[in-house]
Amino acid sequence: MKNLVLILALVLSSWQIQAQEKTISGIVTTADDALPLPGVNVIIKGNSKGTQTDFDGKYSIQVNSGDILVFSYIGYITTEVKVGSVSRINVALESDSNSLDEVVVTAYSVSKKRAFTGAVSVVSVESHQTSKSQLRNQARKRVHNKITNQLAGQVAGIKIKGTTKSNISNLLYIVDGIPVQKSYNTLIEQLDPDTIDSVNIYKSSEAINKFGNSAKYGCIVITTKSGNYRIQNDEDYANITENNFESTAMSPLSTFSIDVDKAGYSNVRRMINNGETIPPDAVKLEEMVNYFNYKYPQPTDQHPFSIHTEVVETPWHKDTQLVRIGLQGKSYENDQLPASNLTFLIDVSGSMGSQNKLPLLKSAFKLLVNQLREKDKVSIVVYAGAAGVVLEPTSGNEKESILSALDHLNSGGSTAGGAGIELAYKLAEKNFKKNGNNRVVLATDGDFNVGASSDKAMQTLIEEKRKSGVFLSVLGFGYGNYKDSKLETLADKGNGNHAYIDNMQEAQKVFGKEFGGTLFTIAKDVKIQVEFNPKKVQAYRLIGYENRLLADEDFIDDSKDAGELGSGHTVTALYEVIPVGIKSDYLNAIPDLKYTQSKVSANYEDELFTVKFRYKKPNEDTSIEMVHIQNTQLTEASEDMNFASAVALFGMQLRNSKYVNNASTSKVIELAESGRGADSDGYRAEFMRLVKSYDSLK
Repeated sequence: MKNLVLILALVLSSWQIQAQEKTISGIVTTADDALPLPGVNVIIKGNSKGTQTDFDGKYSIQVNSGDILVFSYIGYITTEVKVGSVSRINVALESDSNSLDEVVVTAYSVSKKRAFTGAVSVVSVESHQTSKSQLRNQARKRVHNKITNQLAGQVAGIKIKGTTKSNISNLLYIVDGIPVQKSYNTLIEQLDPDTIDSVNIYKSSEAINKFGNSAKYGCIVITTKSGNYRIQNDEDYANITENNFESTAMSPLSTFSIDVDKAGYSNVRRMINNGETIPPDAVKLEEMVNYFNYKYPQPTDQHPFSIHTEVVETPWHKDTQLVRIGLQGKSYENDQLPASNLTFLIDVSGSMGSQNKLPLLKSAFKLLVNQLREKDKVSIVVYAGAAGVVLEPTSGNEKESILSALDHLNSGGSTAGGAGIELAYKLAEKNFKKNGNNRVVLATDGDFNVGASSDKAMQTLIEEKRKSGVFLSVLGFGYGNYKDSKLETLADKGNGNHAYIDNMQEAQKVFGKEFGGTLFTIAKDVKIQVEFNPKKVQAYRLIGYENRLLADEDFIDDSKDAGELGSGHTVTALYEVIPVGIKSDYLNAIPDLKYTQSKVSANYEDELFTVKFRYKKPNEDTSIEMVHIQNTQLTEASEDMNFASAVALFGMQLRNSKYVNNASTSKVIELAESGRGADSDGYRAEFMRLVKSYDSLK
C-alpha cells in the first residue's frame, strides 16, 4: 500500500511539472505597419534559453508559467511579456527613435560608438497624401530590408543607422593619404585591425567641404601603422599550364570536355577597358574563342548538335596546320522550352555593395525575368552571414512580385556561400519539375568567407548537389576581389555554365540573345576524343582547354563528369598540327623503345583524324556516341576560321605563349578584319577595338 501511494504521488508530481511547462508561439510585428519582423531575439528573462523569429516573424519556445519573455531587436523598444494561461503571444514592437543618429565603427580597431554632429537620417515631407499603392510598396521594401539586415550578421566597416546601404557602399575611403576607387571598398573592409593606427570619420556635409563632391556620402580616413598601404588586387584564377605539342606516335589520342563558358573573354575585356595588367591565368583561350558565335549548320538528325570541321594553313606559322572542330547545339524558341523551375541564389554580402555588383546584378536579372512565362516558377534565395528565402516559388507571369523582391535587396555582412548553395538546392529539389528545366542561377563575386569556402570544399559540395538533377548557371560580377577559380569550379562540377557580367551589354547577351543556351541544357557530359593519323600528323597541340583535359580512358567512362551544351550554343576547339616530314623546333627527339614497337596502319591514306563525341541526354545516365572523319584536304580559310584564329592568337599573346612565332597584334587585326563578316551585333568589331586599345597600352 505504501508503494502504491508513493507511485501515485510521483505520477501526480510529474503531471504537475508537465502542466507548468508549455510551448508558447506567436508572431512579432512592427507596431507602425503590422509587418512581420524577422530576427527578433526572444529570450526567457534571467535565463540563457531563447530563440529568434523566422523570416515570417514567427517564433516558438518552451516556457514555464510565470516566465517573462523578452523581445528585443535593434532599432526597436525592448518589450517584456509575462507568460500566463494563454499559449499564443503576439507582440508588436515600437520603433526606438533614440537609436537613430548613431555611427557604429567595427573591425577597424575602434569599438566604441561615435556620434556625428547633426542627424544622419533624412526625412522627406510631401504635401500630398501618399497613395495606398505607395504605402504597400514602402511596406514591402521595409520587410525586404529587414530580411537583408538579418542576413548580414556583423558587418565590417561602418554602419550608419538611418542611412541606406547603397550610400554606405559609396563611402570615400582615404588610406595613408591615397583616395581609394570605390570599386575596391570591399578590400579596405578586409584590412587587418592590428595594422591600423587611427580612423577618422566625416559626415557627408563635412566630408564634401574637406574632400569635394566625391565624398558626398561620407568619408573614412584611415592611417596605417606602416603609413604606406596600397591596394593589392585580390582576384583569384586557377593556374593554367599551356598545352605543348604531343607526339602522335607516342600519344595519338587527345581527350577533353567541352567548355561553353564565356566568362574568360568578358573578364579580359573588362581589364583592357580599365587599363589593367592582365594576369596570364585569367586568359582562358577556349572561353575567348567560344564567346563568339559561328555559322555552323543546325542539326538535322536525332542528335542534339551538328559537327563541323575545317583544316587550313596556320596563319601565324606556314609550316603547321590549324584544325577547327565545331559543334552547333539545336536552337529552340523560348515558347518551345519546357517549364522552368528557377532558383535565383543571390549574394547580398558586404563585398557586393559596389555599383558593378549588386546594382548591376539586379538590372541584369530583370532582363531574365521579363522573358519568363506563366508556366515558369522563380524562387529567390539570398545569403550573407546566413541564408534565407525572400521569394517562394512564384509564377513567371507575376513579374511585378519578382521584380519587387529584386529591387529591395541590399548588401551587407560576411559571405556564407556554402549555406546559400545548400538552401537553394533544397528549394529547387522541393519544387522539382519532372521533364522540366530545374536550375539554380548563382550570382556572386565568389568571395565566400564563412563556412565551406575553399575551392576544394566548394567542389565537394557541388558534386553532391548535382546528383539531384538540378543544373547550375554561375554568373560572376565585380572586380578587385573576383574569385574566378571558385566560380569556374562550381560551374564545371555542378553541371553548369559560367558567365562574367561586366556591363548591361553583356547581361543582354547572356539573358537576352542567349537565354535558351544559358538556362536550358540539351546535352550533358559532352566529351571529345580526337585520334590523329600518325601517317599524316607528326605532332599536335590543343589550343586552350587546359583545365578541361580528360584521361583517354575517361572518354568511355560514363561516371566521369564533363561539360554541358545549351540550346543554340556553339563550341569550337582548335588544334595546331605539325604534318609528317616537317622539321620543327617545337619537337624534341624521342628515344627508341626497347619493349614496345609502334606499328602504323597501312590504310587510311586520305584521313587526317577521326573525332568522336559522347554525350548524355539531360535526364539520362548512358552516353551516346557520334563519329566524324576528317580528310587530309587543306581549304581556304573561311570567315569564321579567320576570326577564331584572330581571337586565339590574341589570347596566346596575352598569355605570352611560346607558340606565337613572333606574330604581332597587327596580324590579329588583319585576321579579324578578314573574318568580321556581317557582325550584326557588333561583337567582332568590339574585339578589334579591344586589340587596338591593348596595343596602345603596351
